Amino acid sequence: MKDKPIIILGIESSCDDTSAAVIRDGYLLSNVTASQAVHEAYGGVVPELASRAHQQNIVPVVDQALKRAGVAKDELSAIAFTRGPGLMGSLLVGVSFAKGFAASLGIPMIEVNHLQGHVLAHFIKEKETPSSLPLKGEGGQPPFPFLCLLVSGGNSQIVLVKAYNDMQIIGQTIDDAAGEAIDKCSKVMGLGYPGGPIIDRLARQGNPDAYHFAKPAIEGYNYSFSGLKTSFLYNLRDWLKDDPDFIEHHKEDLAASLEKTIVDILMNKLRRAAKDLKIKHVAVAGGVSANTGLREAFKDHARRYGWAIYIPKFSYTTDNAAMIAITGAFKYADKDFCPMEAPAYSRMDNGQLKIEN
Repeated sequence: MKDKPIIILGIESSCDDTSAAVIRDGYLLSNVTASQAVHEAYGGVVPELASRAHQQNIVPVVDQALKRAGVAKDELSAIAFTRGPGLMGSLLVGVSFAKGFAASLGIPMIEVNHLQGHVLAHFIKEKETPSSLPLKGEGGQPPFPFLCLLVSGGNSQIVLVKAYNDMQIIGQTIDDAAGEAIDKCSKVMGLGYPGGPIIDRLARQGNPDAYHFAKPAIEGYNYSFSGLKTSFLYNLRDWLKDDPDFIEHHKEDLAASLEKTIVDILMNKLRRAAKDLKIKHVAVAGGVSANTGLREAFKDHARRYGWAIYIPKFSYTTDNAAMIAITGAFKYADKDFCPMEAPAYSRMDNGQLKIEN
């Protein structure tokens, strides 16, 4: 008799994307995400608006995920959900829905750390295409141990991944994250929000060596982007004094130079960590991993330093429930369930990743 398939429903609602995904025996069946365009007018995510939109989106998103997967709710083995970190109001919508749905079905709940999910996005399996783009003949899933550069709007970290449930943050930003710096510089230039895709597009048309901005001297593997942001702002202020239309005349070069500076800062620390720890398998994850310049830098390092690199598909770079579901599948195999009373948490302190300073 064939074993009953393990079907996990994943729910992600940590920020402004409402997402649900279904994984059966490790393979992704559906991944549905509803984004919130309302925040563009405010130049950033407005927490109250985000939580209200999650309330409107959660039911239809889950319904569509189940329908596209061809799975009935009574076939689910467990529900995995993002418990934190993130915006508390947004998290509460997903956590509350997961609790109610799991209780009504009489199935276990699996809590997932949002950052752990980003790292494990590399292990999402599809029937048709691999989830990652490896070089040097490696498979789509990195072997343990590996290093992962986790970069997004709220996080810039180097994570030593020893197992799916054993991760150490060996370096992290002490102020702004890389994605946050990009968004703020884009806003200063009047280019709009979110800044990442805009800067990426303009940078492809500009000269990355046109301008030079400050690079911080931070000990260890930690990052800092506040100095870069200040340097960008002050230089722009001076240039605008001489030419009020400076941004319009040079926005491509500004974007390219900003991108190059941020990528250099990220890769310098990652390269040092890989050398010190003697690790050749290196991955990238998080929203900023969609950046073209960063992806090219990874490919360049693979050629120059013999790295085997793992770059996620674009659909797995931003917040998505597929990464929550695959993490849930790992934890389900270990019967690592959580109690109904488990609360959401907004900060990293209660997370599953071990932080090593």
